[in-house]
Amino acid sequence: MVYEMAHIDVIRGREADFEAAVSKAVPLFTRARGCSGVELHRTVEQPNRYVLMVKWNTVDDHMVHFRESADFQEWRRLVGPFFEKPPVVNHTEVAVG
Repeated sequence: MVYEMAHIDVIRGREADFEAAVSKAVPLFTRARGCSGVELHRTVEQPNRYVLMVKWNTVDDHMVHFRESADFQEWRRLVGPFFEKPPVVNHTEVAVG
């Protein structure tokens, strides 16, 4: 299992619109090859900062199969207007747990 962690800063005052757009986009992830879940976390101390966490079977499921799909383009169309700057994306795997 690989976790995609996308750190997203949203334009201040647009947080509710961003969250609504992510809600619409959840099915794009859940139907993607190798995706087994998606969550959006909001930072308590900085309410316009989010972490999108997506569980993938492999990095390729995210970086090849999803990122090269029409569903990824739709994701960016839905949420891109709310980005303050480009997201920073990392992939992690459980080291202890």
